[in-house]
Amino acid sequence: MAGKKKQVFNVVCVAQHGRLEYEAILFTQSFRAMNPEFKGRLIVAEPTGARWTAPTQISDPVRALLQDAGAELMPFENKHFGQIYPYGNKIEALSALPPEPFVFFDTDTVFTAPLSEVKFDFKRPAASMRREGTWPEPPLYGPGYTAIWKALYDRFGLDFDSSLDKSQFDEYWQRYLYFNAGWFFGADAQAFGKRFMHYAHSIRWDTPDELASQSLDPWLDQVALPLVIHSFGGGRPGPELAGLDGAVSCHYRALPLLYARESDAAVAMVEQVAAPNVVKKVLKAYEPAKRLIYQNKGAKLRAMFDRDDLPRREQVLRNTIKRAGLWLR
Repeated sequence: MAGKKKQVFNVVCVAQHGRLEYEAILFTQSFRAMNPEFKGRLIVAEPTGARWTAPTQISDPVRALLQDAGAELMPFENKHFGQIYPYGNKIEALSALPPEPFVFFDTDTVFTAPLSEVKFDFKRPAASMRREGTWPEPPLYGPGYTAIWKALYDRFGLDFDSSLDKSQFDEYWQRYLYFNAGWFFGADAQAFGKRFMHYAHSIRWDTPDELASQSLDPWLDQVALPLVIHSFGGGRPGPELAGLDGAVSCHYRALPLLYARESDAAVAMVEQVAAPNVVKKVLKAYEPAKRLIYQNKGAKLRAMFDRDDLPRREQVLRNTIKRAGLWLR
């Protein structure tokens, strides 16, 4: 009996001049180390356009390292967000991708096992559940979680009731579909991106009255994403996706947080791919890498924390790192 045909899909992140280009080195190098037989395209999307006042072009030394890792650099124009909302990159980048299955990762991600261990169902998109109850923040006298989220589902003609996790109490944030946008996937990058842009643009520039007291910066992408995923028949990830934010990939968010709380495997992978001289020569220009990886400050930071007894809220962790003078970005 013939074996089951392997899934072919594209992997994409966004990088530009500055911090993201250095994170992209770790991203692409660790991806290739763990996925030597990957059949899809590894794409680094690069923003351009007049909506950026700061430079966006990836530097030549970094560009060479990314290409040596087998990444395709794909420029895309920021037509809507740019400098005013850099998180909009992940929305607008999808328009430059081919209309094929894709998995998007934030650039501050490192891979520790083959992505083939994850069983994607591209007909049922999902996203990362490694999040806190950051949005919305209902005011004391209302509207509450239900009214705020329902207004958004109603705005786009979506069924609100079927999005709820009814094992959670009413007006508790986890009852409502809410993701971290550190990874998400879908069956058609262009269709997904077009809808993501439509929803985000509408929420940002024609905000429902129920959201009048809510901040959309930096939360806009995470407000729109659940609606997009639900609209394509997706939802909360099942156990087949557990390798993401688990044994396969680690969304570390910042190098100090990597050393403070992430797995030994994630730290070892970062140090492994950063070790070759050709990488070190470029990466040491990035101050967090220079101090935490090459000057061994990361080991000092790691020794400060018990990974079996970390603070429940990330902000507490960040504040402790700042007091130690090691919050580097």
